[in-house]
Amino acid sequence: MAVELQERSGTFRQYALKRADELKQMILPFINNSPKVPTGFLLSDAYESRRGNILSYFNATLEDWENWHWQMAHRITEAHVLNALLPGLTMDQCEEIERVGKTYRWAVSPYYLSLMSDTDPLDPIRLQGLPTLPELAEDFGEDDPMGEGITSPAPCITRRYPDRLIINVTNMCAMYCRHCQRRRNIGENDTHSPRTQLKAALDYIRANPEIRDVLVTGGDALLLNDLTLDWLLGELHAIPHVEIKRLGTRAPVTLPMRITDELCSILAKYPPLYINTQFNHPKEVTKDAKKAADKLISAGVVLGNQAVLLKGINHEPEVMKKLNHELLKIRVRPYYIFHAKNVKGTRHFVPRIQDGLKVMDQLRGYTSGLAVPTYIINAPKGGGKTPILPQYLVSLDEQHAVLRTWEGKLVHYETP
Repeated sequence: MAVELQERSGTFRQYALKRADELKQMILPFINNSPKVPTGFLLSDAYESRRGNILSYFNATLEDWENWHWQMAHRITEAHVLNALLPGLTMDQCEEIERVGKTYRWAVSPYYLSLMSDTDPLDPIRLQGLPTLPELAEDFGEDDPMGEGITSPAPCITRRYPDRLIINVTNMCAMYCRHCQRRRNIGENDTHSPRTQLKAALDYIRANPEIRDVLVTGGDALLLNDLTLDWLLGELHAIPHVEIKRLGTRAPVTLPMRITDELCSILAKYPPLYINTQFNHPKEVTKDAKKAADKLISAGVVLGNQAVLLKGINHEPEVMKKLNHELLKIRVRPYYIFHAKNVKGTRHFVPRIQDGLKVMDQLRGYTSGLAVPTYIINAPKGGGKTPILPQYLVSLDEQHAVLRTWEGKLVHYETP
């Protein structure tokens, strides 16, 4: 009996070793390609060098750099300044930026500019932040594909679901993403929603006790000043049926110095509080972003990421996987991957749905579930989030199901 058990154990071990080798072969392509995907941590020296050049141009100090008010006051909004700070920018590119800027406003924080390649026009950071001629194409998309105008029952509010809603508090951002779903709201000037409108939004929430979840967004919610944020969060916190509060912000990505000790002291007063941010490429996961995340987490804030699937930026599976791995290392949970919306002037960013499905197929099973967000397409005209998955359920009847595993194998599953 002992000999038989030993033989069986040896057979099991041989099988396990063979299976382990098969699994290792599956991950080798990612391991081999991973070094080709740059990360913010690996590029720290280059970022610091560019930071030095930017500070020199503005005759500023490191203390200035760490001040978010200085960053906002020195956002780059003119092509000739950009040309001085990005030596590889050609005159044609400068003219292109000026031309597009007459239709769609642009601005880049000095911090986010320091992440941009000097020479590569296809750099994923440049593509997100600098205008390009395809934005002027008129043959695709809508100004408001989400139908936010027809889902606003009160000032500043967007409501698409039974128990939750959005308060839009500002059109201001540290960097105006070229793929922005609300680019129609950017206008020519930075504006916050008036206090009277915010009070009307709060009155609507108070009058509708089914609302348990409120997302404060914009624009960038964290570009409200501390006093206004404190007031607004306090008002929401005092409404008995509001169970959770969320903030939508790219500040950890584009303006990490906004995450001050003073801000964190305010946020810590109003649990449970969630922040969903938008990292779209591993190059954005920097030392400064980690510092900001650490502060927020210490204040009791739960962090999630809502990436946007963007052609030429992160639509390749190894890039999205690397991004999610980098995020988990700084304690930001990958939450959603949004398919880029059909917004006017963004056709060049919109990938195929097949690209998104390929990304999901290369995540599920190939990496931990923590690194597998939900792939979402927003249905037009306020139809809401629709999850999109590769087909894992092949057939189903009363007795059994046929499943496709993450490896593509078909298996039969009996039901009681």
